[in-house]
Amino acid sequence: MSTQSRSKQSKSLHQLVLCAVLIALATVLGMIKFLNLPYGGSITLMSMLAATLCGYYCGPAKGVVACMALGLINFILEPVIVHPAQVVLDYFLAFGMLGLSGLTANKKHGLSTGYIIGVCGRFLCSFLSGFIFFGSYAADYNMNAVAYSFIYNIIYIGTEAVITLIVINIPVIRHTLERLKEQI
Repeated sequence: MSTQSRSKQSKSLHQLVLCAVLIALATVLGMIKFLNLPYGGSITLMSMLAATLCGYYCGPAKGVVACMALGLINFILEPVIVHPAQVVLDYFLAFGMLGLSGLTANKKHGLSTGYIIGVCGRFLCSFLSGFIFFGSYAADYNMNAVAYSFIYNIIYIGTEAVITLIVINIPVIRHTLERLKEQI
């Protein structure tokens, strides 16, 4: 085996371990909830940040796969099931979108921009799921299904996203996360 091949294999193993640790961290942070909504979704201690770091540090392809694994873990721990297609949309696709954070990893403000891309992808999937599968609950609040789904999902996804964006843009935190990326 050539030195280059071993180096590539070592980097892949390093990224696999890193993603496993970040997904474990996202799972634990996801258990620290400040608001837990009745039909799924909660404001957590920045669990989406830990997940998006998989994409930011290891690239979007590996990030999406790692974040889909987080979706599977969330499905196992706290399933909310109304339809099989909803499970795919809410757990695998929505969480997988967080891995798209790697799309801007090498750009100026890549961490913040990537985080926004990942969170917007998750929001879109959750919004569609809310509209399609949970829209019937809108009548209880005298709302249409689109407005209901938007408000329901923006409450937890948007709130956590804004808090996290503030935190990751504190200079010492931003520089630390960027320096960690250089080490990988």
